[in-house]
Amino acid sequence: MKRKSLITVFWLSFFVGISTFVFFTEEKTAEALFLNIGVAALYCITLSMGNSWINAQLSKKFSWVEQTRTRTILGIIATILLNTFLVLLCNYINLILIQKQDFRGFFSGNMGFINWFGINIALIISLFLHAKNFMEEWKKSTRKEVVEQKLIATSANAQFESLKNQLDPHFLFNSLNVLSSLIDENPAQAQHFTASMSKIYRYILEQKDKELVTVEEEIDFAKTYCELLKTRFEDSVNFEFKVNDEDLKFFVVPLSLQLLLENCIKHNYATSQKPLNIIIYSENGFLFVENNLQAREQVKESAGIGLSNIVQRYALLTKQNVFIEKSAVFFRVKIPMLTQKHPAMITKNTPESLAYENATKRVKELKSFYGNLTSYCLVIPFLVFVNLWTSPQNQWFWWPMLGWGIGLASHALRVFGIGKNWEEKQIQRILDRENNKK
Repeated sequence: MKRKSLITVFWLSFFVGISTFVFFTEEKTAEALFLNIGVAALYCITLSMGNSWINAQLSKKFSWVEQTRTRTILGIIATILLNTFLVLLCNYINLILIQKQDFRGFFSGNMGFINWFGINIALIISLFLHAKNFMEEWKKSTRKEVVEQKLIATSANAQFESLKNQLDPHFLFNSLNVLSSLIDENPAQAQHFTASMSKIYRYILEQKDKELVTVEEEIDFAKTYCELLKTRFEDSVNFEFKVNDEDLKFFVVPLSLQLLLENCIKHNYATSQKPLNIIIYSENGFLFVENNLQAREQVKESAGIGLSNIVQRYALLTKQNVFIEKSAVFFRVKIPMLTQKHPAMITKNTPESLAYENATKRVKELKSFYGNLTSYCLVIPFLVFVNLWTSPQNQWFWWPMLGWGIGLASHALRVFGIGKNWEEKQIQRILDRENNKK
């Protein structure tokens, strides 16, 4: 036991001893006072140290969080056995050794009632100790989950901002390279290119602080960007858009199409005789960018901005993957179209957040059960005491004890055995089985 707990036990022993001396002891002497304090200390220290020890041993081997059912069942069994033994031991020392009563009446009559009543009081106290330990463990667990979620969210946000900040200088650098080549080749086209570039860069600035944009916005931007590329490459590059109208409402990461189109131009050669054909289309929840493969023989080392940037940004927003497919004749990238705009909504079903949500729900269920159990252990012994004290010949206490006991058992089955938890598991098993068939 901790020092603070020991001090609390000693003070409790003192006040219990004083109370029994004042209200229940006829002989008001100093010897009787110290005897009452000593007997109170015997019960308080023995029961508190015993329950603390069994609680610590069980917590070492069985976690309240990960093995709740096992920990609860073993805790109930161990607590009943230990407290029964400790109460009988303390009663034996108090009644037989100190008060010199006849041991033959230890389990019957007045001493039998004292044993029964003492065991119930000890179980109620131990219940509070175990409930306190349970709540402390769950608070630690949920606090740890919250801290982990905050760290994950902070890290993801930092990564996302870092990835987005790569786009501005990257686009500007490539656009200026194109403009530089056009100034010498075709000044008129360079002027048109500058106007288109300003329109495109305005879009980039508008989307700078957005995690996702609609497919419609991205397609409109991509068409403008394709016009810009067409200005430079003329009939060497062809673009085709085949995006379904119903898919325009979905969401993608901003500038994803611009990066993929740029990737096509960068890694493939394009001539009037062998034009580069790029198709953008939607299918089965994905947006495709596909081109005929005309790979350049020598390509300078990539800065790693394009495909890797898209893959990393999607990884921070959703569990859906970006797929890259390559054959002898084509190169294809497909990016998932998301149905929800806010990333917090998209990632709300991650394993971490689901675990936290389930843990919170589980805590509420267990708190409800332990509250019910605590009330039962407090009220029923009181009713038994009142019944036996006032009218022992008419034992009416059995009715509330049995009725409430059945309700408590039903509550325990819902929380620890058959109930919603069991139904959800069965539903999940059926769904898993059906998915495996497919």
